[in-house]
Amino acid sequence: MIREAVPDDWAEWRDLRLAALRDAPDAFSATLTDWLDAPEQRWRDRLDGTFNVFADLDGRAAGMATGFPRADAVELGTLWVAPHARGRGIGESLVRAIMTWAEPKPVTLQVAEDNHHAVRLYRRLGLLSSRTPR
Repeated sequence: MIREAVPDDWAEWRDLRLAALRDAPDAFSATLTDWLDAPEQRWRDRLDGTFNVFADLDGRAAGMATGFPRADAVELGTLWVAPHARGRGIGESLVRAIMTWAEPKPVTLQVAEDNHHAVRLYRRLGLLSSRTPR
């Protein structure tokens, strides 16, 4: 199940974001240290003005993604799928939720070329060409 995250969901977002930063520290521009001791208001502010979605699988938090509104596009960021949910279509569902919200604007992203799972997903969804990402 995909659902929108709002500022009142800050504690759940915090827990998932910190798990993501622990699990995949090289996949994000932020670091665990940047967010580990962040106060509640910083988490609330992070969820305000962006489109954020959670994924749940079998009653457990399974992933998250953010759409950052830009002038001519929406930037996909913060995509992460929990280890227990990988390979079950959660990443695709999260990305599609951002793409649907973004319409008619295009979705842009940055991804490290060694993030093979993400690169394959983004190519499959038409967000990356066959050229090297970055």
